Amino acid sequence: ESRIEKNAERLLELLEEKNQRATWFCLGWIIKKYPTLIKRIALNHDVACHSMDHQLLFQLKPADVRKDIQDNIHLMEDVIGKKVSSYRSPGFSFTTKTKWIVNILAEAGIKYDCSIFPMKRNHGGYASFPVAKPCLVSYQGSVVKQFPMNKSALAGRDLVFSGGGYFRILPYSIISLLMNKSEYVMTYFHPRDFDPGQPVLKNLPYKRKFMSYTGLKNSFSKLNRLLNDYKFVSVEEAAKKINWSETPLINLENY
Repeated sequence: ESRIEKNAERLLELLEEKNQRATWFCLGWIIKKYPTLIKRIALNHDVACHSMDHQLLFQLKPADVRKDIQDNIHLMEDVIGKKVSSYRSPGFSFTTKTKWIVNILAEAGIKYDCSIFPMKRNHGGYASFPVAKPCLVSYQGSVVKQFPMNKSALAGRDLVFSGGGYFRILPYSIISLLMNKSEYVMTYFHPRDFDPGQPVLKNLPYKRKFMSYTGLKNSFSKLNRLLNDYKFVSVEEAAKKINWSETPLINLENY
C-alpha cells in the first residue's frame, strides 16, 4: 500500500494553514511515480535533490554519485520547470570518507547543502565537523553553502533534538527549551514521521524499531504546536537572510 500521497498531502495542508514554507528533498523514484504530487509541492514550496534511490554516499563510487545527483536534478527540473538549488544526502552520509561530494555538488550547480550531521549516528554523521550553524564548506577548490544540523547541550551532553525520530521521542517541553536557546535551528521530517497507521517492519533491530516507530501517535499534534510557536523558512529563504561573507569557511581538508 502506498501511503506517500496521503501523508504528504496532510503535511501540505498543515503548512498552508500555518502559512509556512518548507524545502522538500525528493527522491528520484518518487518523482517518477508521483509527478503530480511533486508539482503540487512545488506550487508553494522549494523542492530539492535527495538522490534517486536513497543509497548512502559511502556505499557508492564518486562517479555513481555524480550520475545519481545529475539524474535526480534533471528529472526534478523537467517536472517542475524550475532550477534545483539544494541537496541533502541520504542518511546524512556526508562523512569524512565522502568529502568529494562537495566537488560533485559544485559541478551540478547545487548552491546549498544540508547533509552534515555534526555528531556520531548509526550511519553517516560527521563528528569532527567544527560548527553546527550555517557556513561555507570547501574541498579541493570547490565551495558550497552548508546548512548543517544543529545541536544543543542538555545536562552537559550535546543533543540533536529538532528532527525525525529525535523530534518524535523527546517531550515538547525539552524541544521548546532547546529551540529557545539556539540561534539556529534546522528541522527535518519524513512524511512517515506523522503516520501512526503505517505497517511495522518486524525484522528491524530493536534500536532501529524504537527510532522508527516511537512517538508516531502524537507527532502530528506536536508538529502543529511547533508551527504555532515558531516561524520557519525554506532553505532558499534562509540563504537570503545570511551574510555568507561573515560565516565560517570550513576547509574539509583540515577536518
